Amino acid sequence: MEARVGLGLIGSRAMDPFWPTADHWSVKIPLATPHQRLAQLAERGFVVLEDAPFEVPAEQYESLQYLDWKSGGDTNFAPIASADGELDCRGFWDKGKTDKDALWTSNAERVPTIRQYVESVGANFGRVRIIKLEPQTREDAIRSIHRDDNNRFNPDHEGWVVRSWWELTDNPDSYMLLMDSGPDGLPDPATEARVPLHLGARFVVDTQRLWHVVVHQGAAPRYALITSFETSPALSDWIDAELAEHARLPA
Repeated sequence: MEARVGLGLIGSRAMDPFWPTADHWSVKIPLATPHQRLAQLAERGFVVLEDAPFEVPAEQYESLQYLDWKSGGDTNFAPIASADGELDCRGFWDKGKTDKDALWTSNAERVPTIRQYVESVGANFGRVRIIKLEPQTREDAIRSIHRDDNNRFNPDHEGWVVRSWWELTDNPDSYMLLMDSGPDGLPDPATEARVPLHLGARFVVDTQRLWHVVVHQGAAPRYALITSFETSPALSDWIDAELAEHARLPA
């Protein structure tokens, strides 16, 4: 398990010159709501899936139209599905929508492998994007650690929106840094977890619950697919079918 996910590694504010304060915008994002949640994410807020059994040809995702949009570092995003089908990185709430019921953009035609993958999950999806992240140290990355406002405008009786990742490039020394909130609403170093970002790595994260950012220690840009999904029986069943063996819950 340690080869795939590191838990509680070097979790200390002392090693990070920057740390969020109570004024950080993420602190105001709601945590306790009546939305339907995934049992698989209840304990840690994330789950690691088996590696993808196939790769996306680089010529597919490198040829997309990327927008200069900063989130979690020096990033560009290629929208594949958006609130209205336009090439737009803004939150769905800018269009009066929750992050679901997305429409495919013109980029989707260039990445049939990814479109088929997202549709195969069988769950309601929101924004579908490929992130292009330039290298950044932990010290740089921690300045961008945040929680996502995934469920703005989401009716209380519907499913909680979470996000999935699929690593399209091989960066085994890079990792997704995850932390739960402490009593002060800020990242709790004692809960630190690291998910390695090797080629094909896949995982699902409740990014409204967990503070997160990527430490990318490679020499070239990292590409990954990020998809918002609404919690539902279909998503739960898909996760169960795709779970890494060490992450399976007891029957």
